Amino acid sequence: MLEGVTIEQLRTLRAVAEAGSFSAAARKLGRVQAAVSQAIDRLESQLGLRLFDRTGRVPVLTAHGEAVVGVAAKVEEGVGALDELVASLKRGAERTLHIVVDVMFPTESLVAFAKDFAREHPDVGLLLFTEILSGVTAHVREKRSAWGIAIEDADLRDLDSRPIADVRLVPVAARAHPLARREGRIDARVLAETVQIVQGQHRPETESARDDHGVFSPKTWRVVDLATKQALIAGGLGWGHMPEHLVRDELRSGRLVELRLDAWRSVAPRRSLVLVWRRQAVMGPVAEWAQRRLSELCKKVVEPGSPHGG
Repeated sequence: MLEGVTIEQLRTLRAVAEAGSFSAAARKLGRVQAAVSQAIDRLESQLGLRLFDRTGRVPVLTAHGEAVVGVAAKVEEGVGALDELVASLKRGAERTLHIVVDVMFPTESLVAFAKDFAREHPDVGLLLFTEILSGVTAHVREKRSAWGIAIEDADLRDLDSRPIADVRLVPVAARAHPLARREGRIDARVLAETVQIVQGQHRPETESARDDHGVFSPKTWRVVDLATKQALIAGGLGWGHMPEHLVRDELRSGRLVELRLDAWRSVAPRRSLVLVWRRQAVMGPVAEWAQRRLSELCKKVVEPGSPHGG
């Protein structure tokens, strides 16, 4: 019954189901509508099942169609895994490892990892990228990196992930900043009158503010890297949330002061760093070792007081 059924037919079926019409699916696939309709007709004939109800203005999946679409998705994932495996076998031994990490990832962990990597795998090249928020997951999704470490707020769509460490975000200001000299807790009204330095991707005003939680002031300066944010805050130009592991020394020296915000009375905000990879990706022994080691070193710096953080 399944003889002659092709992967292309199953992809076409999923495209129609997701797009909602043959014409929309044709545009998505870059094909003419007649070719899409013919592919579905042939598939229904080969399976001996009615997959779409065509009595209305647009085709609607039947119960049989919904079941076949679900299995078709799994078949596509399997084909993707096979493709990854064949590519890996053709490459032979791992020659270069491509990794991408969020800018929030501790630099000292990267340095320690690079030293270990050079010692353990001297014949394998290493290419490290740094990105911000969904730039990390896009890097992995587009196969520019084998895997990566992203912040939980990134777009994790179509990727597998697991948390490796929780980053504590500390509201800080320079010692001479007016907020640092205030006694007691600082409420939202006071914060709204000061410049807040925010790290995040540039986005049009029409897009969702998914990365703007923790922003209390309409007076924001937006930067795309933490080094610039840290320098602006230390220079007294505003206040902002910083990863605790990046400002420990400055807090100890008194150059920066942790602010007591009324909004965080009960618990300080945290963001998880997560390991991300493509669902069909095939990891070699070097990649698997690198994932474990980089995760361990990250947790050691980010969560020094935890049982596994050193």
